[in-house]
Amino acid sequence: MPVHASGFRRAPVTLSATVAVAALLASACTGSSGTAANDDPDAKTTITFWHGWSAPSEVKAIDANIEAFEKEHPNITVKTVKNVNDDKLNQALRAGGDNAPDVVSSFTTDNVGRFCSSNALADLAPFLKKSGITPEKTFPKTMLEYTQYEGKRCTLPLLGDAYGLYYNKDAFRKAGIEKPPRTFSEFDKVAKKLTVEKGDSYEQLGFMPNYHGYETTVEHYGGQFGVSYFDEEGKANGARDPKMKQMFQWQRNLVEDLGGFRKLERYRATFGDEWGDKHPFHTGQVAMQLDGEWRGKMAKDADVDFEVGTAPLPVPDDQKEEYGKGYLAGTVVGISNSSPRKNAAWELLKFMTTDTDAVVDFANGIHNVPSTLKAMKSPKLDDDPGFRTFVDIARNPHSSHAPASPNGGSFLLTLQDLSYDVESGKQKDLDAGLKKADDQIDKDIARAR
Repeated sequence: MPVHASGFRRAPVTLSATVAVAALLASACTGSSGTAANDDPDAKTTITFWHGWSAPSEVKAIDANIEAFEKEHPNITVKTVKNVNDDKLNQALRAGGDNAPDVVSSFTTDNVGRFCSSNALADLAPFLKKSGITPEKTFPKTMLEYTQYEGKRCTLPLLGDAYGLYYNKDAFRKAGIEKPPRTFSEFDKVAKKLTVEKGDSYEQLGFMPNYHGYETTVEHYGGQFGVSYFDEEGKANGARDPKMKQMFQWQRNLVEDLGGFRKLERYRATFGDEWGDKHPFHTGQVAMQLDGEWRGKMAKDADVDFEVGTAPLPVPDDQKEEYGKGYLAGTVVGISNSSPRKNAAWELLKFMTTDTDAVVDFANGIHNVPSTLKAMKSPKLDDDPGFRTFVDIARNPHSSHAPASPNGGSFLLTLQDLSYDVESGKQKDLDAGLKKADDQIDKDIARAR
């Protein structure tokens, strides 16, 4: 589960952790929709909010958010429990009782399908309707999609992550490159032009394409290609989707163009920690980096000795009109279905997710993308151009997230395993590999239902 980094940012959740959480949720009771929301939200009460933030600056930001809520709702006291991972969270949701949380947050968007289908979290549609909130007018389209499953909305977005391209402007100028690439054919040329070999290694690598590279995942690449993971009947679709095959072929070709899998892997072994000052982008070992909005602040904190540029990640040449999109994820929040204080819990949830000032202050505090349309346009939002690149990506209607699934991100793990075999040459028949992956994904989902 999430590990906080550099005092303000969490590390992404591993797919293996996602699958483990999905298995845990599968053991929870799924037959009950929970107790009704019949408490008085104006009565004096105490509710508990469990969250995953732990770094001092993050905790300070969420505590300020809670303090602002309590000022507006003096009858409600919020007890917070920090640094809660999804394993602990789901054990508590399964057990219920007096010590269970009322409001919960998770960094794992891939688990929303399991949260909703298992009834671990309450359906928020009645609360939204009661408060006169129209989700489609409040939240970006993609964030709305990844906070529901099969029409049931059991979570809402609380800040987001948008993925784009960081590039070393000094290296670009030295190589005579005037602007960031917009298509993958341009990107490939730029990556090769920026690559400076040194013996059997590199002095500088234009881009690390390998799937063990930082933030290099099937879903992050897939968001740019617009892959379809499932068909209309919910069956795995990788082998039949030409965009999926196009994505794998592009990545494999770039690996070969930049020196081959083994040479790249040897160079990758020299990289510093993803969340430390010695990240390969910070040190100049790579000139371009796929990453989220937090990387800009981390590069600044690392005091890098070059000018940092930001742009959307390129798109396939046949999708030029969709340039500007990116992969989106983020924190989700919901109400425990076993909570006897659902109405009071809703007041907190509503404040954190829809109050513009609250959303903006929290986004500025931990350097994440705000999660409402109004907050994205707020004059109080950090106006740093590098950060605003990612706000624009989050607002882009073509940005996407991998679809929800009843067993969490298991299908992504299967595809990621395939990606390792393809790029290393272990799996030479891509069509056969995709067909085998589809069969495995369908079997795993069937077992989860």
